[in-house]
Amino acid sequence: MRRAFRTRTRTRTLTRTRTYHRTRTGPRTRDLARALLAGTALVALAACGSSGKPTAATTKPVAPAPVREKVPAGLPGMPPVLDPHDLYAADRPGRLSPVVKDFPSRVYVPNTNSDTVTVIDPKTYKVIETIPVGEQPQHVVPSWDLKTLWVNNDRGNTLTPIDPRTGRAGRPVDVHDPYNLYFTPDGKYAVVMASLDRELVFRDAHTMKRMKTVPVSCYGVNHADFSPDGRYFIVSCEFSGELLKVDTAKMEVIGRQKLPFRGAMPQDVKISPDGKRFYIADMMADGLWILNGDTFATPTFLPTGKGAHGLYISRDSREMYISNRGEGTVSVFDFPRGELTKKWHLPDGGSPDMGGVSADGKVLWLSGRYNSEVYAIDTSTGEQLARIKVGSGPHGLAVYPQPGRYSLGHTGIFR
Repeated sequence: MRRAFRTRTRTRTLTRTRTYHRTRTGPRTRDLARALLAGTALVALAACGSSGKPTAATTKPVAPAPVREKVPAGLPGMPPVLDPHDLYAADRPGRLSPVVKDFPSRVYVPNTNSDTVTVIDPKTYKVIETIPVGEQPQHVVPSWDLKTLWVNNDRGNTLTPIDPRTGRAGRPVDVHDPYNLYFTPDGKYAVVMASLDRELVFRDAHTMKRMKTVPVSCYGVNHADFSPDGRYFIVSCEFSGELLKVDTAKMEVIGRQKLPFRGAMPQDVKISPDGKRFYIADMMADGLWILNGDTFATPTFLPTGKGAHGLYISRDSREMYISNRGEGTVSVFDFPRGELTKKWHLPDGGSPDMGGVSADGKVLWLSGRYNSEVYAIDTSTGEQLARIKVGSGPHGLAVYPQPGRYSLGHTGIFR
């Protein structure tokens, strides 16, 4: 990076010349006076050249002012990155957007087998409402503008909108095979993960009108996350054990690779706070794939626990919580150290799946996929705070509202 600095200089000039007189003058005195005057003229010329600029000999160097690191230009229309070293800088505790600051705090649980959404008050840990929705709801997804929660009714081929201000469900919108839902960082498109259709469907982010359909060669497009500049995103393909790289603006697949594990089943995808790595949970490999999204080279692997499934970032961007659905545990990954530091065990076991972190960062909420329950976990100790009965097959639970300027989708990826 080329840097330009302004160097301030100080010029020393003679503002006053003292003349010494003797009562007696003679040749030596006059010669001395002439020499003094000549010296004075030379100093003045040295200090002020003909151009009026200070010469090198009289320039006092000044330490350069610090220059802020330039943030790479993002996808046109995308809100600028707040901190190039921390993509989650807008997600600090309680930092709610004016759009959501008056929304009541709730936990929304889609029950895949019951075709309902259970609503929980996180303060009391009590179920306060059960909302009927379409067939096989998979995830509850905050819209890009934060104003709507979309329930993905996969086999019902609809999206049910919920107003998070009132908790009321609106009229369903026809959308085919909406297993999961994301939004481009510029807020222009919704991206439907049409898992069984083997398509990525780009739709208008507000009306859900189909804009472009991108057929994919892999099976089970599932979860995703975006690069720091928003120009591409990485997609997991659950049933064929593959990853896709998609150009956001062109709406085209630009990369595909098979994970180096027989029977791989990639699930949730999250980018690191510094934007240098993508983490992909794999429920059959029992751990995380760590990928350089820019090069899209073969990823490395980190074991975490049986049935690794959901990935959630702490409010200080230092840790990532990994739900291990097959063993009833949550592993904690430390970003600065680059290693696992803790493992929390749910008492009496369980099947922790998808969820999110409370607005204050103190509680991790996870659905219990095969136990018809929801878990509230203290993020400072790993202690189970509550185990709440809900409908059958709870899946993509959303905690709402959460801090952030806009949503990239899933159960809440905020920037």
